[in-house]
Amino acid sequence: MADFAPFVAAMAGPNASQAVFKALAQLAYDVLDLKQFTIMTVDQKRGVAARIFSDDPVPYPVGGEKPILDTIWTKTVLERQETFVGNTIEDLAEVFPDWEKIQSLGLESCLNLPIIIDGNVMGTLNCLNVAGHFTPERVAAANQLKLPGAAAFLLAAQASGAKT
Repeated sequence: MADFAPFVAAMAGPNASQAVFKALAQLAYDVLDLKQFTIMTVDQKRGVAARIFSDDPVPYPVGGEKPILDTIWTKTVLERQETFVGNTIEDLAEVFPDWEKIQSLGLESCLNLPIIIDGNVMGTLNCLNVAGHFTPERVAAANQLKLPGAAAFLLAAQASGAKT
């Protein structure tokens, strides 16, 4: 079981809305043994996603929006509200236009965990690693991140004055 104490401390501390994403990233690394981690919000009405956290901001900076494309990823994550797993670069090439960039970073698999609040996908925790990394056991372990992910999204929304 992962150590949730640093995440809980980040939630309670000053500037929590900033610290909590970093603590969530560390928790994700501990649970899933990652190479890269980002967090995206999704606005389904507008059909866009935006990166709000990146542990590697040079290739994947925070900010900006990108369109949500109609792919198996959209059907899995946004419509069925299930975790998307792509364990090969071919899987990623089917759903991510920047798959070559992902591969150039030595990453060839991903797990996108939808964060669902009040029946709506608020965003995703995006976990990346080498090909074949996301075994059934790791996919099951990712469920440990749902509650802290939801708490982080709610805290960020509260800090920004947005409604969830």
